[in-house]
Amino acid sequence: MIKVSVIIPAYNAENVIDKCLSSLLKQNYPKKSYEIIVVDDGSTDSTKEIVKKFKKVKLIEQKHKGPAAARNLGAKHAKGDILLFIDADCIPSKNWIKYMVEPFKNKEIVAVQGTYKTLNKESLIARFAGYEIEERHEKMKKQKYIDFVGTFSAGYRKDIFLKFNGFDENFPEASGEDAELSFRISKAGYKIVFQPKAFVFHRHPDTLFKFLKRKFSHAYWRIYLYKKHSEKFLKHSYTPKSVYLQIGLLGLVCIFLLLSIWNTTFLTYGIFLLSINFLLTLPFSIRIFRKDKAVGILSPFILILRDFSSGVGIIFGLIGYLYKKLKMKH
Repeated sequence: MIKVSVIIPAYNAENVIDKCLSSLLKQNYPKKSYEIIVVDDGSTDSTKEIVKKFKKVKLIEQKHKGPAAARNLGAKHAKGDILLFIDADCIPSKNWIKYMVEPFKNKEIVAVQGTYKTLNKESLIARFAGYEIEERHEKMKKQKYIDFVGTFSAGYRKDIFLKFNGFDENFPEASGEDAELSFRISKAGYKIVFQPKAFVFHRHPDTLFKFLKRKFSHAYWRIYLYKKHSEKFLKHSYTPKSVYLQIGLLGLVCIFLLLSIWNTTFLTYGIFLLSINFLLTLPFSIRIFRKDKAVGILSPFILILRDFSSGVGIIFGLIGYLYKKLKMKH
């Protein structure tokens, strides 16, 4: 039986860590063949006290450095041949470990990506976020090999993980460090696969503000990600090319609307491009409408706000990057 180490970075996770650990301890996998490691990332709440109640869980502590550093520290203490990563706010299905490990029976496979199921379906925004991820995972399911792994449900051979020095700790937030590692691994010629049978339940953002805030953060850190891996900007397993087109069009709409202050002709251009952007949202929105009418109806408007928030994140990311470059020169 393959030896497994499950690693969970936790920061102020007192409201969610209990359910995550309880589910991990009930996995349909031999108990002696896996260990659970929680790396507390300098929590200021009762996370550590809750974890200590689980006698079979190993607790490691560090000062607050972010999830990338926490996962790397957990990997250094891991005894398993396979490292599985899950977030503290995720609840793994009963067969999660079993299915995550399954692809590693093929020695050519060095990393595995699992999938999500939405936990808080009572929230319309959370359901939208879940459908958006489902669409992207359906795209990955059709590919023999992928190059994008998210750490909410991720697996790596420990020797490969250590060979690549784990996650880049220059990413202080959970946004980009997982993709960055998988890009490095895939570019080196190693094989990564998607495992649709291995899923975790996850609480997605339940308000529009939280959802847009997350999209802003992701876009902000993508500037640093694609600076390191520019060739992956339009060529990776996860993000559809249509998303980049929609963000670009919305950016032009904003420019034309600003120019219309001086020349009203630009207002016509802006409205025309906004109409095209709206039409581009319809295929996805119609697919959602067939599953969930309320979400489907609001989907075009959520998508436009999503792209606007992402666009603002890209601008701030560029400003932040250029500021750091200038600061380093001086």
